[in-house]
Amino acid sequence: MSEQDLEVSGRVWVFGHGLTTDDMYPPDAMKLDLPEAAKQVFYAVRPGWTSEVRHGDIVVAGRNFGLGSSRPVAALFRQLGVAALIAEEFNSLFFRNAVNAGLPAMTVPDATSVFRDGDIAAIDLATGTWANQSTHTSGTVPVLPSLVLEIIANGGVLPRLAQQGYLPAELAELLSSPSVAAAGQGSGA
Repeated sequence: MSEQDLEVSGRVWVFGHGLTTDDMYPPDAMKLDLPEAAKQVFYAVRPGWTSEVRHGDIVVAGRNFGLGSSRPVAALFRQLGVAALIAEEFNSLFFRNAVNAGLPAMTVPDATSVFRDGDIAAIDLATGTWANQSTHTSGTVPVLPSLVLEIIANGGVLPRLAQQGYLPAELAELLSSPSVAAAGQGSGA
């Protein structure tokens, strides 16, 4: 595991509290192929957001982020190029789906007060540090368990299994794709 894989910085998009998986992945989008479904992320909350988000951006949200079903939203974020998630509180199933998809996620108290749209955030999961590089605000949070860090650093649970020899090694790159991560999580319906 490389600590470099656990360090992320990027432009911030701030969303509010209580965002459900329905808000992120509307039921109608579940009928679409992953690239088309990804264009529907946050459509009801912030129409047009997916045309503005860039590779390397970070989503920041409030409390109860990801309530609802086990829809493979983390794979949609990866398809859009989102580099990491920061929230004041994650739904545990949603957080685990992010880990399984290899999407770095960090819980930061008061994140929606600390960050504003367009700020530059930096997180380091290996040390539990976070910073708003635009305002020079920073802090620390508890470090995630080593197994969780290993899964994220390896690009998700399936690529980690390939790297450990439980799945064919030649499939490691394919297994890290958002499409495979979405299929591995099921429809969540």
